[in-house]
Amino acid sequence: MNLPSIDDLHDPVLAATLQGLLDGKTKPLGSLGRIEALAHRIGLILGTTTPRLQQPQLLVCAADHGLTAHGVSAYPSDVTWQMVENFLAGGAAVSVLARQHGLALTVVDCGVRHDFTPRPGLRVCKVAPGTADSLDGPAMSDALRDQAIHHGMALVRELPGNALLLGEMGIGNTSAASLLLARLGGIEVGDVTGAGTGLGADAVVRKIGVLRAVLQRHAEAREPLAALTAFGGFEIATLVGAVLQAAAERRVIVVDGFIASSAVLVASKLQPRVLQRCVFAHRSGERGHALMLAHLRAEPLLDLGLRLGEGSGAALAWPLLVSACAVLNEMASFESAGVATSDTAVSPERRESLEAHSRPAPL
Repeated sequence: MNLPSIDDLHDPVLAATLQGLLDGKTKPLGSLGRIEALAHRIGLILGTTTPRLQQPQLLVCAADHGLTAHGVSAYPSDVTWQMVENFLAGGAAVSVLARQHGLALTVVDCGVRHDFTPRPGLRVCKVAPGTADSLDGPAMSDALRDQAIHHGMALVRELPGNALLLGEMGIGNTSAASLLLARLGGIEVGDVTGAGTGLGADAVVRKIGVLRAVLQRHAEAREPLAALTAFGGFEIATLVGAVLQAAAERRVIVVDGFIASSAVLVASKLQPRVLQRCVFAHRSGERGHALMLAHLRAEPLLDLGLRLGEGSGAALAWPLLVSACAVLNEMASFESAGVATSDTAVSPERRESLEAHSRPAPL
């Protein structure tokens, strides 16, 4: 399939200029810690020394999973459509947080086993009423996979703004995320599989057994698109397309938890430069997420034990991005404020050490 071209953001001149601006603010070098690294990253993504986040869009993609027939979730599949209704009614956590932080919320039916009444805030991009049972065969066909990916790309093209926050809903989708990480990350599935929506210890053991059988059933599905076809789901595939398009448009991509990260995993295997555009909101309490982040070499902003999904962690992290831009754009420099620097109070060797320590990790 045709994927959008994604340019390399490596720009030594801009990187050095941004770092110089941050170092010149009225503070000790590096004293704002990872907020400085975040400001630096946002500046590089948006290609400017004065980054401003405009019309942020929170995209929540929803779909059902055939694998739930094997008891991999503590909740029935009907919860997927019921939670979509909750999102649209404004009662879900992500709805509350989106209102609080001024995030435009779009809920997408990518493959829910329910017919929704059209209304504002809902986009129906249903490719099928849920994926097939991946223990019996592929979760989806190549054609349906490509359709879902293209839906995600088209959705982003229609949305305004320069920042995209990722969210999802789908009973059973922690299983799909675990399968994708196990296969594409080369990690034992038992190490990346957790309680999901709240399974007990015995049920987690049964879930791992089901996932091992699915991996064996699709032993040949090694490439990212083949793995996505084999394991699902439609909401993950739609998010893959959204990530690819947002990266091509040089938007800041704020990644939520385990399932949203699995979409970034697939997208990054297809186009590694998407990771240059990503800010990882938090480290989830879901067992596999820490291993997912390690595989992606990603350092999340928050670690609050969240495991809700929906984009809730991305929404909670959003004010940190706003603050990072404000620091870069509005904080005075030593020169503009007429404040004496500490250059004469430290040795050149000590200043060099402080500067090296304060540099953000390269993109």
